[in-house]
Amino acid sequence: MFDDDRASRALGIELLDTAPGGARARMRITDAMVNGHGIAHGGYIFLLADTAFACACNGHGPTTVAAGADITFVRSARCGDVLVARAEERVRYGRSGIYDVSVHRGDELIAEFRGHSRTLRNAEGADS
Repeated sequence: MFDDDRASRALGIELLDTAPGGARARMRITDAMVNGHGIAHGGYIFLLADTAFACACNGHGPTTVAAGADITFVRSARCGDVLVARAEERVRYGRSGIYDVSVHRGDELIAEFRGHSRTLRNAEGADS
């Protein structure tokens, strides 16, 4: 799935490892990702966390998409920072799941993300 994720790859996101229910992804904050306050735009941090989430919930095999997600920003990130997002499955039930993703800069927590997944009934995604 990640090999076909043009959005994540265009931002330089690297998939470090993946397993059913877990994944780690890394991204360096570039000049283009900094907002008017001189800090990383939250949308890019969300995208990194969402990518790790997607890889974790698709590690089981069937096509799975986000049903919803939220993020809490704990610290700012700046240009040049390397962020690592670690996704962990909390629970899967039926076609739904809950995943937590922690985004770190080294040992410092930057953000906490919670994603809710939904496994599609068919490969085309006609029934989500």
